Amino acid sequence: MKIFKEIFSWILPIIVGLLIALIVKQFWFGIVKVDGTSMYPTLQNDERVMMLKQAKIKHNTVIVFNAYGVDKNNQAVTKSTKYVKRVIGMPGDKVEYRSNGQLYINGKKMSQGYISKAQRTTGTLTLVLKEAKGVELGTGNSFTVPKGKYFVLGDNRKDSNDSRYYGFVPKSKVDGVIKVPFWNSKKSLVNSYSSN
Repeated sequence: MKIFKEIFSWILPIIVGLLIALIVKQFWFGIVKVDGTSMYPTLQNDERVMMLKQAKIKHNTVIVFNAYGVDKNNQAVTKSTKYVKRVIGMPGDKVEYRSNGQLYINGKKMSQGYISKAQRTTGTLTLVLKEAKGVELGTGNSFTVPKGKYFVLGDNRKDSNDSRYYGFVPKSKVDGVIKVPFWNSKKSLVNSYSSN
């Protein structure tokens, strides 16, 4: 009987620790593997990053969302397919891209310091988004992000399948916000919450 008590005394903390870890993973954070080059050079293909499930989403936040039901153009998307993109437009925002690659949200010029000047125009001005009612980026026209949805783009605009093609991302599909550790050289670009 004494031996069972001893075994139980060291097994119980392990079980409790595992349960706590599962609960934390379920509700607070997770590890995500970046697949593809749509966020290059900010995030690399096969890079592993941390996702915070309860973090606040703001302009320029990099998010993870479930693409199932969002990207109806891609036949390879399954119920477990996740996309990593940057939030450009928040619910209710009026979004305008000018031909020089400058971004305006609600009439205010926004910083895009996470990408080069060339990246701001190369590919960015392509827009197939039906909800934008034919508005083309770079023409001085704008569109409004619907309530409860986000307009997202990949940093590598010329090689990113994003809101320009499949539309707005519902809040309900967002899994969390991407964070990288302090030693990562791109931490200020990924962990940015700057709005100007």
